[in-house]
Amino acid sequence: MVRFKGFDFVEGGVCAAKGFTAGGVIAGIKPGNTTKRDLALIFSTERCRTAALYTTNKVKGAPILISKEHLKDGYARGIIVNSGNANTCNPDGIDIARQMCELAARELEVDSTDIIVGSTGVIGQRLSIKPVKNAISPLVKSLSENGSSYACEAIMTTDTRKKEVAVEFDLDGVKCRVGGISKGSGMINPNMATMLAFITTDVAINAELLEKALRKVNSLTYNMVSVDGDTSTNDTLFLMSSGLAKNKEIICEDKNYEIFENALYAVMMNLARETARDGEGATKLIECVVSNAPDEKTAKSVAKSVVSSSLVKAALFAADANWGRILCAIGYSDAEFDIDEVSVELASINGKIKVCENGAGVEFSEKTAKEILLEDEIKILVDLNAGESGAIAWGCDLTFEYVKINAEYRT
Repeated sequence: MVRFKGFDFVEGGVCAAKGFTAGGVIAGIKPGNTTKRDLALIFSTERCRTAALYTTNKVKGAPILISKEHLKDGYARGIIVNSGNANTCNPDGIDIARQMCELAARELEVDSTDIIVGSTGVIGQRLSIKPVKNAISPLVKSLSENGSSYACEAIMTTDTRKKEVAVEFDLDGVKCRVGGISKGSGMINPNMATMLAFITTDVAINAELLEKALRKVNSLTYNMVSVDGDTSTNDTLFLMSSGLAKNKEIICEDKNYEIFENALYAVMMNLARETARDGEGATKLIECVVSNAPDEKTAKSVAKSVVSSSLVKAALFAADANWGRILCAIGYSDAEFDIDEVSVELASINGKIKVCENGAGVEFSEKTAKEILLEDEIKILVDLNAGESGAIAWGCDLTFEYVKINAEYRT
């Protein structure tokens, strides 16, 4: 995890903030699934101000449409989520998503419009409500202040590890927390949020600033991740605020708002980074750091272009310092700058080496470069020498295993 001064990592994930419980059970939604949790629930004792972001894909999963409908008033108390089936492109998808909310609401004794929903898995395969109906009572009974890891497990598909982070910090002497869980390993090139991510906080903050913080931090974190260049139909990001920390409510962009925004960044950046690390078949985390850009938009475009390049990703899988591919990706990014001013360095815990300066190659030791690139965390440092702005993007290498996983995804 990347640590930040003033923010302490704590246990609890999505349950770290006051008022939240979570759980996950085996519902058998995926055919033959008898050993892995596939139905999750996050619940708050309070109605929470809730901000949301969704996929920009024109094809949208039914859960997104129902969640948008239920969040028209800006409040929610619970999130029900299934894995194993995306509930997308189905003739009865809307009805199934609505029923999932109704089943959870009835068991929790709350209004169904206070429940929002997410689904992930195979697209275009009908989702039966029967396993959800059979599992809803055990699911609600599984709710616990220690249930974040179970919920995290239940939302995983091809993920190989849980993605769960929480931080604690002070607002005028009041202890506050932000925590979250997310899933995602393939079909990842977010243009809004991520695959599925659920963030909770006990900070009291008004609705406008809650959404503003989410949008800004998302643009610096999840939107800067690419595994395979595909944007999912079900990308969903929810941020729920219980307000139970009892801090003085944040109503303007003051010092406390800045602290909250930074706490949100600490959580979301680490979740996004772990998403890239856990890319399908990945063996390496790639971090592209762009510096001295003319503006932030240019820096972001260049960084995302590099980590999204299949040729760059394949070269790094082989620990090949093929810097020409990096410069190629920089060159086709949607940005304006002088390529003759660009320099590139490769780095890891084994050291750093310059491979390009002023848009042209420089002599370097291939042996040293390979030793640097054999590590499981690689940095590509791009200096545009054109200003003072910067950006970071995260990706992973492209391996034989990625093809295998996706060739056999339904089987």
